[in-house]
Amino acid sequence: MQSFELFLVGKGISIFYIKIGLGFLFSFLITYFSIPTIIKISRRKNLMDEPGIRSSHLRKIPNLGGAAIFYSIGVCASIFAYELFELYKFLFASLVILLYVGIMDDIVVMRAYKKLIAQIVVSSLIVIGSDIRIRSLFGICGIYEINYYVSVVFSILTFIVLINAFNLIDGIDGLAGGYSLICSALFGISYYRLGEYNYPLVVFSAVIVGSVLAFLYYNLSNYRATKIFMGDTGSMLLGFLLAFTSICFIDIFIDKTDPAVPRYHLPAAPAVAVAILILPIVDTLNVMIVRLINGKSLFKADKNHIHHKLLRLGFTHRRSTFYIISYYLFIIIIANYLRHINVGLLLIIVLCLGFIGAYLPNFVYYLRNNVKK
Repeated sequence: MQSFELFLVGKGISIFYIKIGLGFLFSFLITYFSIPTIIKISRRKNLMDEPGIRSSHLRKIPNLGGAAIFYSIGVCASIFAYELFELYKFLFASLVILLYVGIMDDIVVMRAYKKLIAQIVVSSLIVIGSDIRIRSLFGICGIYEINYYVSVVFSILTFIVLINAFNLIDGIDGLAGGYSLICSALFGISYYRLGEYNYPLVVFSAVIVGSVLAFLYYNLSNYRATKIFMGDTGSMLLGFLLAFTSICFIDIFIDKTDPAVPRYHLPAAPAVAVAILILPIVDTLNVMIVRLINGKSLFKADKNHIHHKLLRLGFTHRRSTFYIISYYLFIIIIANYLRHINVGLLLIIVLCLGFIGAYLPNFVYYLRNNVKK
């Protein structure tokens, strides 16, 4: 691969743009051509998602789409963004563990504590082994640099929360996939604007976008024969990868002692990262608060998620997904526009806007019922 790169340099061809183009193209094609085989096997072996209390579908649908996402990302990222796997030694091992746990859960349904143990192991590998962690809060609550051990614990918890948060928003067609695509694209654009040092992360983001885009073609299909869900395999994998890219994004803006590492300045970096991941964060916090207020178990499934509220208003899956993503994309735009204000203030604005979006469907539902009465 390196000799091929040297050949391209000699010809005056930009390796970076070739990597982006081929990474995106091949990740799209691998997922696109893998999913029909997965659907066929799933139907033959009855490896289907059964409608349950949290389900928004009425028929059995194959739910191993995450396996195709892993396949394409695993192949294409290790070829076109191999620098990341050299730099972060435990990244690929973490993805493999999540693949195994996700498929096991999609097929036989694992106990929650077993999944949690696996998530702790994976998060510890990437945080401790690859040193991907939140090192500073940039002045939030007056806190700047964090003690190493506190940083490790906080980062592991962040990974676990985001892995499960993406799992929770995967309740209607296109929502988890569509939001993952947008998040990856936004992080990719941000890395691109930050210069050549971050190009491997740009390529990595392009690979994720290509894979998820191909998955959405089937996930949003109107034909039952070609429809598939990403399952826990896909949602955990994407949650992990977006936690990884968001922490890398925050870490870029911390001053490094290494003179080879470029220095960037964005004091509100944590708030911007939270804004990009605002939907799963707010949805999870909202559900947990409602369960605590009602005295219910935090781990008991219910229909208090934002997408369930929109379905209750009579919207289709596609319209619900469109409205949710549009609103939370609006929050990201606001955060980007205000990115130079105080980080604590920006974080408060982002979270407030996020919770307003979570409760807007309740307000509309209340108004509708009052008008009818």
